[in-house]
Amino acid sequence: MNKEKRPLHRFRRARNRKKDSKGFLVTRGKVPVRLLIPNFVTLMALCAGLTAIRMAMEHRFEMAIYVILIAAFLDGIDGRIARFLKASSRFGAELDSLADFVNFGVVPGLVLFIWTLQGASHGSIGWIVVLIFAMSMILRLARFNTMIDAPNQPRWKSNYFVGVPAPAGAFLVLLPLYLHLLGLPFVKEAYPFVMAYMLLISFLVISRIPTFSGKLLGEKISGEYIAPLFVLMGLVAAILFTYTFATLVAGVALYLVSIPISMGRYKKLDAQSRTRAKLVK
Repeated sequence: MNKEKRPLHRFRRARNRKKDSKGFLVTRGKVPVRLLIPNFVTLMALCAGLTAIRMAMEHRFEMAIYVILIAAFLDGIDGRIARFLKASSRFGAELDSLADFVNFGVVPGLVLFIWTLQGASHGSIGWIVVLIFAMSMILRLARFNTMIDAPNQPRWKSNYFVGVPAPAGAFLVLLPLYLHLLGLPFVKEAYPFVMAYMLLISFLVISRIPTFSGKLLGEKISGEYIAPLFVLMGLVAAILFTYTFATLVAGVALYLVSIPISMGRYKKLDAQSRTRAKLVK
């Protein structure tokens, strides 16, 4: 049968299959299982994040931190799995963004509120701070989604985030709990400092301060450095699993120190880029 005389319903079926493969509009037809695997990983991350709330309600704060770590790990690999399987989709991107909001915008604030802020003499103020952190996170994620397809961006800018990314913001804001789990006694006079610290991290999340993303680091690595790199990664993992909260505190300190450094580096590269653009014109 000629292409021109092909029945209309065949064209409709082909169009539906195309939508199903990328948009998961499963009204008719079938979707390859490989397209669903990244979304299963995202849902596992969401379940881990929500489990942290239950752990906090049971006052098992160490376990709450561990399951948030698991959620962050799964969040870090779902996109890579999607690209490896060629299973990227708009549905997956939206699901990942919603899971990030819950895991990194809602869960950390609730864990801190259950841990200490609800016991403050002004518990309502603590709850307002939790809401501010959550709103900052959802606005940051919304901005990130709108900037994904920004055209004509210099390649060097992909090495920087605009503001602190969601997973980093979640682990930064939990610093008071890390210190407590290391044995630092917590007194009621510290409530204002915890709330002020949460507001600071909320500002960093929603700000336009450039922070290192590391996307351009190690795109290609010499073969002679592969084995040492694996040893280094194993060492970092061993330290994290052995001295979890001390490692997290050190990581938070290093990240906060890196922010002014990344700002200075970004301004220098931006000035160089503008100068080259003027010379081209």
